[in-house]
Formats: sequence, structure tokens, C-alpha cells
Amino acid sequence: MKRIWKPEYALAVAVALITFILYLPALQNGFINWDDGPYVVENTHIRSFDPAFLRWIFFDFHAAYWHPLTWISHALDYAIWGLDPFGHHLTSNILHSINSGLIVVLVIALLNIGGRRAAAAERKGFLPPRTILVTGGVTGLLFGLHPLHVESAVWVAERKDLLCALFFLLTLLFYAKYADNKGGTAGGMPWFSPFADRHYRYAVFFFMLAIFSKPMAVSLPVVLLLIDWHLFRSIRSFRSFLSAVAEKIPFIALSLFISLVIVAAHKEAGAVVTLSGVPVPVRLLVAARSLIAYLWMMIWPAKLFPYYPHPLQVSLLSWQYASAAALAIATTIASVALIRRQSLFAALWGYYVVTLIPVLGLVQVGVQAMADRFTYLPSLAPFLLAGLAAARVLDKINALQQGGSLLQACFAAAIAILFVALSALTVKQIAIWKDCNVLWSYVIDEGKVSSSIAYNNRGVCRESAGLSAAAAEDYGKALLLNPRDDQAYYNLGNIYYTSGMIDQAIDLYTRSININAKRADAFYNRGVSYTIKNQQREALADLNKAIELKQDFDMAYFSRGQLYSRIGQRTSAVADYEKACSLGYQAACQELAVRGHL
Repeated sequence: MKRIWKPEYALAVAVALITFILYLPALQNGFINWDDGPYVVENTHIRSFDPAFLRWIFFDFHAAYWHPLTWISHALDYAIWGLDPFGHHLTSNILHSINSGLIVVLVIALLNIGGRRAAAAERKGFLPPRTILVTGGVTGLLFGLHPLHVESAVWVAERKDLLCALFFLLTLLFYAKYADNKGGTAGGMPWFSPFADRHYRYAVFFFMLAIFSKPMAVSLPVVLLLIDWHLFRSIRSFRSFLSAVAEKIPFIALSLFISLVIVAAHKEAGAVVTLSGVPVPVRLLVAARSLIAYLWMMIWPAKLFPYYPHPLQVSLLSWQYASAAALAIATTIASVALIRRQSLFAALWGYYVVTLIPVLGLVQVGVQAMADRFTYLPSLAPFLLAGLAAARVLDKINALQQGGSLLQACFAAAIAILFVALSALTVKQIAIWKDCNVLWSYVIDEGKVSSSIAYNNRGVCRESAGLSAAAAEDYGKALLLNPRDDQAYYNLGNIYYTSGMIDQAIDLYTRSININAKRADAFYNRGVSYTIKNQQREALADLNKAIELKQDFDMAYFSRGQLYSRIGQRTSAVADYEKACSLGYQAACQELAVRGHL
């Protein structure tokens, strides 16, 4: 009778189930006031599947991103669960668990292919079957249970990480099968001939889905070249390298396309921070420190933070940064020096660096120096190395003639203790993301560097809970840390507005706009404030500007419609109500119904 379940599949399912169970506490978490709002809670676009939604996901740069597949994922969750965070967290939990199981399948497949090819070339084989299973299991468990991945798995707005990783891993798996089927040779065929192999077509398709989920996948063509070089040994000359590159033309073209799109998205939204005052050497120092810091966090994940502020200014003589740069350079040199004897280290280090390059801050997006979520895919290399090391140790123990059983038991206990400790840290980290107050209080109380962003976000959370005085205190602390914090001025303006102190609110909104002239929300709130003071000309100018900056600003259309109605421009009022209603603003729909236009 043909065996249906291969051992690697059973192991992958076991790893996925363990990961899913560990993350069950996340189902009790809520949404966070950090991107969850524009992504899900306040995003009216995801609330219906229609032609307008499809146009929006492909042609709009909402929240400074272009990831149509991620928007579809959020829309599906909304269709099923509405705004119940339980369902959104459940989907993320399932995706992270699937990724952990897929890691097992991918690692075992790569090691099996490597072993077969080594045997065919009469080279020393990689690993015996049992050791390969151990490597896959350890790597998958590290990926699934490590607390460094909590941010990606429990932050609803990071759904893009999970989707991108899923399709990134599937791309690697199908490309490896394609390359193995063709014998691992690069070139020798017309550039279009790879499409004759279904595995190659699947690889291109899944890569397209990966970059449609998150642009971080743009590094994948280089990763495929690393696989060609190390696993299949098909790149051994400049000519074979060119042939391998030609084979990757569809992947390279997709990477270039998404790179151009995402740069345009970030520039339009003002999300790209060029750090014009920071010289390139300093940016490189920060990047080098991140490379080493991430590795240390994988080894010792005792103190992880949701937010690591960028230092902005770093001394070239700083021991902390200079030593990290020296270690990164030394690791690179050592990997290259060991290529002839052991190319695995160079391949894994290359994968780690290449997959991190898009988020190392050389072109800064946001104001963070680093983030736990950035390690989601890059961590595969260090975890695989750890899995290989564990399997090697087990092989050595099995080879002992005396005391082997006792050592096996001790080694198994040590591995079990490691995973229990990681699981405990992961559960603790999941609790940090319970809600916005817990999250930002942790960043403020435990963080090494004070951050105006943390105070702003905690202030918003406290304000929504009715704690206006505590919120105002947080906004004041944010301004002490950063006197040019347009968000803090805006937030303080909201406090004064709700307190009926309209003149003070207008002054604070104006300060926010003077710092950041692209704040549609500040223009809107100032416009509404002017309306209250019956300064109709100023109000109309601000509402027009808000709509110009954010063309899907439903509340701004409704408020402008009310203003038009007040000054007797009824045709314009109805047009604005219709626009607001089409964007899902129910008050506008009700107004149209009262007027007999619905």
C-alpha cells in the first residue's frame, strides 16, 4: 500500500500545531493604535468586495504602502469577522503556524536535494535521513516558537509579513524542485525555456504573490542565485553566472517593478526619511549594528521591544557601533575565506544579509532603527544553522559506543528546556501586545530610549478611554522630547477641541500644519473648528485642502457638504454627501435619504 504521509509532512504538521497552540493567548488581544487603524479599524475600503475595492488595492497608496494581496486578506477577515479582533488574530495565528510547518518541509527538501547531488558528484553527503528530520524539526520549532517573531504574528497590521513569508517560502520550494529536475545546470537553453517546467511557473507565480504582499521580498532573486551557487553548484564561472541571471529575468523584472512602485508610494505619503543630515558612513554603522543586534536577539531574546528609536546621530568612534561594524566585516571575511572548505556559512550569511538589506535603514522608511518584525524571513538562516548544529551533535552522540543513551537523554532534555524557555518568553511577549495602553506603557517604562512616538500613542489610547488629563500629560512629554512633533500638537489640539476651547485647538492644529503641511487630518479638524466659529471662508479652504491631500476622506466630504448646505450651495452639498456615502460614511447616506436623493 502506498504511503501517503511522508515523515517530513507529519513533522511539519506537528510543528504547525505546536506553534498554533502557543499563540492561542493572542486571540484575546485587541487592535493596536499603531497602523491597525488605517489598515483595518478605520479603513472603509476593505468593507466591501466590488470594482471600486479592486481599483483601490492596485492604484492607491493607502498608508504609504502598495500590497494588494494584504488588503484582500484584511477585507476577507472583515467580511467574516467585522471588527472583532479575535478573527483577525486567528488568521494571523494560522498563517504563522503554516509558515512554521512550511519551514520544516523546505529545509528537509533542500537538505535532501543537496545530499542527492553530493552523492551523484561523489562528494561527501550532507546528512543522513534521520539527521535531516532533526534539522528540519529544530529549525521549524525555532521559527515558530521564538519570541522575536511575536511582533509579526500578533500585530494585525503586520499581516503583510506573514503573507509575504508564506509565498516567499513556497517560491524557494518550487524553484528548488525546478532546479533539481533540470539537473541544477544554469543556462544552455533559451531564456524562456524554464517556463516549460511547471515548478518554475509556480515559483514565478508565488513570487508575484510575495511581492504583492510585502515589498521586502525583492531580495528573492539574489537568494535564488545563492541557491544555484551553493546547493546546485551551477555557478562556477562568469558565463554560468550570466546564464543563471538570465534565468531569473522574470523574478528580477518583478523586483524592479515593485521597487519603483513602493518608492513612489512612500514619497507620495511622505514616509521616506532621507536622513539628509546623516552621512552615509553613519547609516552604514547603524545598519551594521542592526545586523549583529538581530543575531544577538535570536540567541538571547530576553528584552525585546516593539519600538527601537533611530539614534539619528552616531559618533564614528562609538564603541557600540564600531565594534558591531568590525564584527560584521569579520564575519563576511571569514565566510568568504571558508568558501572552499565549507560554502554553507557563506550561503547562510549571504541570505541573512541580503534579506535584511531592504530594512537596514540605508534608505530610511519611518524613524525606527530596527524592528523585531524585520527578522521574520532573515532569521531562517541562523535558525537553520542552529538546526544543523543540533543534528550534528546528535549524530556525534549516536556514534558513541558507551554512554550514548544517557547523553541522548541529556541532549533531548536540553533541547526541551530551550523550547520551553522560548515558549515562555513568547507568551510573555504576546501579553505585551494585549492592547495599546499595555504596549506603549511597556515601551515607555522599559525602553532604554525615551520616544515621543510612544507617548503620543499612549496618549491617544488614554484619550479614547476618557482619560483626557493623562492623555494631555503624555502629549506634553512627547513635545518635551521632540518640540517639532506635529503629531503631538495635533493630539493636543483634539484635547482642546473636545473641551470646547476652540481658539486654542485652532492654534495647535496650525502649529501641526506648519511642521507638516501634508496632514489632512489637521486641516480637517481646523476646518471643522473654523465652522464652529462661523469662519466659513477659512473652514472651506481647510476642508478643500484636506480632501486634496486625502481624496477618500469621507468625513471631510460630509463636513464640506454640511458647510455648503449652510451657505446655500445645495448642489455642491448633495455632491459631497453622495461622495461620502459612496465611501461608506453612513451619516452622509442618511442625509441623502432625508433629502430624498436615495
